[in-house]
Amino acid sequence: MIKQAAYAVEPWCVREQRLDLDTLAQSESVFALSNGHIGLRGNLDEGEPHGLPGTYLNSVYELRALPYAEAGYGYPESGQTIINITNGKLIRLLVNDEPFDVRYGEVGSHERLLDLRAGTLSRKAEWTSPAGDTVRVSSVRLVSLVQRSVAAICYEVEAVNEPVRIVVQSELVANESLPDTVKDPRAAAVVDCPLVGEECVAGEQSVVMVHRTRESGLRVAAAMGHEIESPDGKIETDVSDDVGRLTVATHLKPGERLRIVKYLAYGWSSQRSRPALHDQVIAAMAAAKLSGWDGLLSEQRKYLDDFWAGADVEVDGDPEVQQAVRFGLFHVLQAGARGERRPISAKGLTGPGYDGHTFWDTESFVLPVLTFTQPRVVADALRWRHSTLDAAKARAEQLGLAGAAFPWRTISGDECSGYWPAGTAAFHIGADIAHAVVRYLYATEDEDFARDYGLELLVQTARLWRSLGHHDAQGRFRIDGVTGPDEYSAIADDNVYTNLMAQQNLRAAADLAERHPEQAEHLGVTDEETASWRDAAADMYIPFDERLQVHPQSEGFTDHAPWDFESTEADQYPLLLHFPYFDIYRKQVVKQADLVLAMHLLGEAFTPEQKARNFAYYEALTVRDSSLSASTQAVIAAETGHLDLAHDYLGEAALMDLGDLEHNTRDGLHIASLAGAWTALVAGLGGMRMPEGRLEFTPRLPGGITRLVFRMRFRGRRLKIHITAHEVVYELLEGEPLEIFHNGKPLVLNGGAVTRKVSAPPRRPAPTQPRGRAPRRRVE
Repeated sequence: MIKQAAYAVEPWCVREQRLDLDTLAQSESVFALSNGHIGLRGNLDEGEPHGLPGTYLNSVYELRALPYAEAGYGYPESGQTIINITNGKLIRLLVNDEPFDVRYGEVGSHERLLDLRAGTLSRKAEWTSPAGDTVRVSSVRLVSLVQRSVAAICYEVEAVNEPVRIVVQSELVANESLPDTVKDPRAAAVVDCPLVGEECVAGEQSVVMVHRTRESGLRVAAAMGHEIESPDGKIETDVSDDVGRLTVATHLKPGERLRIVKYLAYGWSSQRSRPALHDQVIAAMAAAKLSGWDGLLSEQRKYLDDFWAGADVEVDGDPEVQQAVRFGLFHVLQAGARGERRPISAKGLTGPGYDGHTFWDTESFVLPVLTFTQPRVVADALRWRHSTLDAAKARAEQLGLAGAAFPWRTISGDECSGYWPAGTAAFHIGADIAHAVVRYLYATEDEDFARDYGLELLVQTARLWRSLGHHDAQGRFRIDGVTGPDEYSAIADDNVYTNLMAQQNLRAAADLAERHPEQAEHLGVTDEETASWRDAAADMYIPFDERLQVHPQSEGFTDHAPWDFESTEADQYPLLLHFPYFDIYRKQVVKQADLVLAMHLLGEAFTPEQKARNFAYYEALTVRDSSLSASTQAVIAAETGHLDLAHDYLGEAALMDLGDLEHNTRDGLHIASLAGAWTALVAGLGGMRMPEGRLEFTPRLPGGITRLVFRMRFRGRRLKIHITAHEVVYELLEGEPLEIFHNGKPLVLNGGAVTRKVSAPPRRPAPTQPRGRAPRRRVE
């Protein structure tokens, strides 16, 4: 586990001041660079030692069999696993025949720095070989947010005390050996040697390699080119099926440097020919060289300056959270910036956890942040969902349903979950996608997207709900046998979150079909069908326990026996690794916020009193065995007046990976939890909501945070909200006048700043958590 002191607490960077080999894999995830298309784990330049090598291309995967003790109809036959593709990060160094390896000789100093404004990972080291020769090594690495197919490294070696003979080997390596996976369902399956060589070509200072995956049939191309500055030296290039290498040999006097700029280009396709992909990466590398190293740095900084101008969050009073929220925003941006109709997976492209799969996390946790900071990325992510509609419709038909049944976990659009109670039965994924469409349309008013993509996504998911649910003898529309967000309660009837989200889905589909009648007619939508959607929405059954005066998470949930928290030890969490699902499913215990999430996303369905009672009830049952939970609990804690508790949950969400709180950061970052830090601040302490497209704020700060400032984008405007203990200042930084709501009352932003008072929170008894599961206090 990473101790917080592993990284210096600084507002705009993550700095590692010494190398800890025991937490190397975790740091490789923290220092990963990506642009949504290419992902490079933060491995050391020389490749060894490593925790987990990783170079990824979004949606490049291999197929693997899904074995079943007892197969059943509709079970997926194969799964998909993200693979480690051709590694271009490798730059090996030999000093007078001694390989630079931090495990040998003496490391005088070693520092790595992730710069959140420059978008680079830099490294500086001073190393003395076992023979006593000292060199300084520095490198700067970037994955371009501007040039989608490009990454680059600037690598320098300087002699310090004596003249030395230096040999640098810059490599492309395919089919690297990977460590065995751990026995944790959240980790990845290991796929050995997934790439088959199709082409390997060496130029004077360049290499191009093309491979094809053995089973999935995807073609991958990688190229490297170099610019070399050296006092003198010899350069050689060689290549084989799985290794391309450029070797530079030179002599350095004390104070002299060898400088190598390495340009990398990547591409892949399921359809394009080998020559086409070869030419694509050659062209991408030519464009990178045209920009040059300084040009790539300048482009990266300009891109990020624009991003931060509409996304930055300032937090006074908690410097760890200040660093962490920017770290989170940076990685959320990296996960999707240039994905361009590809998915945003649970780990982004920072590691192989969950086999690189995309879940509902994307639509319900990641896209809300991007909707208000980088909305173009949201449109692309939803276009990817639209591109998988054929697979989703085929899956629905296989299950005997209408419309589209989107997969619980996937890379290409096919269902990859072999455990149907937590996979296929979690039909809420369809409503989560629909909710993301509605949110995006409210926040952007993008009618072209609504017509060309949004409508069909809403129509096909509405058709699923209409066929999945039914009217009972009392005229109530019910949805039975589903799994809600809480994966410790499976195959339940009338999950409140699912029913409320389906209700919104049905109404939104009917409304949008009326707005775009020609496109709706093209999709076969009739007046009778939209009327049936409205009827189902109006009759949707929302269970309520009159005895306890709370909403049961699903029908009958509050009648289950409570989990024995007093007998559950700290090392028995997460429960899924220590207890059978049979026992978990029939008890009152909550893995992650479920009913509480419904109160956040569809808060208008609950009264303030219901929210307070519901929150208190489910706090005592929620164990947070999922990293998705803390941010939601922070939001509703703030809304119901428990501001210090909201601060505590904010800290947990924000520090999930910088502190390795779930002990699995080695497999990749928790992108949804990192997004949740923004959500806990903006939707929690800032009180931001958007019911029916109205932008509302009810801000309140806990005692441990003295000032909160956040910037956001909304309908072509750029806003700044500045909150202190007693007042909030709303400012329109860019765009046409805009009406917003403060504490339920309208105000118009028309240039300049508007100041309003911050209202006091309601006073309520503090809720309790299961034994040993309270979040760590931020302020004692």
